[in-house]
Amino acid sequence: MGPNYVHGKKEDLVEKAIQRTVLMMGRYVESIENVPCGNICGLVGVDQFLVKTGTISTFKDAHNMKVMKFSVSPVVRVAVEPKNPADLPKLVEGLKRLAKSDPMVQCIIEESGEHIVAGAGELHLEICLKDLEEDHAQIPIKTSDPVVSYRETVSEESEIMCLSKSPNKHNRLFMKACPLQDGIAEDIDKGDINPRDDFKVRARFLADKYNWDATDARKIWAFGPEGTGPNLLVDVTKGVQYLNEIKDSVVAGFQWATKESVLCEENMRGVRFNIHDVTLHADAIHRGGGQIIPTARRCLYACLLTAQPRLLEPVYLVEIQCPEQAVGGIYGVLNRRRGHVFEESQVAGTPMFIVKAYLPVNESFGFTADLRSNTGGQAFPQCVFDHWQILPGDPLDGKSRPYQIVMDTRKRKGLKDSLPELDNYFDKL
Repeated sequence: MGPNYVHGKKEDLVEKAIQRTVLMMGRYVESIENVPCGNICGLVGVDQFLVKTGTISTFKDAHNMKVMKFSVSPVVRVAVEPKNPADLPKLVEGLKRLAKSDPMVQCIIEESGEHIVAGAGELHLEICLKDLEEDHAQIPIKTSDPVVSYRETVSEESEIMCLSKSPNKHNRLFMKACPLQDGIAEDIDKGDINPRDDFKVRARFLADKYNWDATDARKIWAFGPEGTGPNLLVDVTKGVQYLNEIKDSVVAGFQWATKESVLCEENMRGVRFNIHDVTLHADAIHRGGGQIIPTARRCLYACLLTAQPRLLEPVYLVEIQCPEQAVGGIYGVLNRRRGHVFEESQVAGTPMFIVKAYLPVNESFGFTADLRSNTGGQAFPQCVFDHWQILPGDPLDGKSRPYQIVMDTRKRKGLKDSLPELDNYFDKL
């Protein structure tokens, strides 16, 4: 029974015969037939099912033992790659072994394809990487700051109605983009607004809480990306012929566009696309998926580019414990890293303060070391992901910080070096 096993369910549960029991005698291993209770022994052949902790029992209906909870969470992350690309399988094997050997390390593969090792602090991570290089993988490795993934959004409604024609010039789509109100994206993430809800219930919720128009709220065609994300495609058209026939194609184009957006192919977040009008060819052959899907995607991209696009960056909630005299040093470190404190409280009956602050993820590399050196090792930070916030500045302006990030991301993904032009996506009548 693995750590995620719940009594009565089937997941994280395997039934296997144990190959043999052994006794660890210093550096020798003694095979034995049976072990009386209260002794420590080794079981051969378990490690492919249980990675770190678990419960082994011969009784079918046994409950599992409680999983160890740690007071710190792994937040200091680095990306690792082998110096010689041919050694990649060894690195993957080494990461598996590292994850087994240390209960606190997390080894993750990011959406960008990087191998991330996450540890509880800089020192812990340093030791893990040394172990990985010398014992587990036994190959030279390179480490780097991990890439932070951003999201793309819009800050106001599209200034013009965006039109895209299909490749055969017989179909036209008219759309606009506007930002979702604050709170809707979070509600979708939490599952309060759900694509599987009854559309009338969902419309009532949106109309009551966010003052949506009731008819629009009933005509949400899709959530995206992947059918569940925090972007909406809303049909605000009135009386268009053949509209339902192209619904699937437009939704497919919408999923594609929200998964790989226009600025640097990151996911979109918190955008509402309104379909205002559609002109379709009368003959069904001329409005198939091959005509509509790319058109819908181009139209959505044009909407995003005309609606003041912005980048969203992830933000950590940092909780710092420290004695009273170290509080000043914390403020200094946070101000240098664009963080801001929103709460500080004293633990009753002790000289310790707890400071809570928001810190952008891309400023958090090296944060722990910096904090310790400024407070004489008296402050202990803990970070958890909290929310997304808009990165100040216009990504279309060649001198701003978001522009730099978009360019770096494009370069890393092997895309063109220049920002996409609006004319590539926007058609004239």
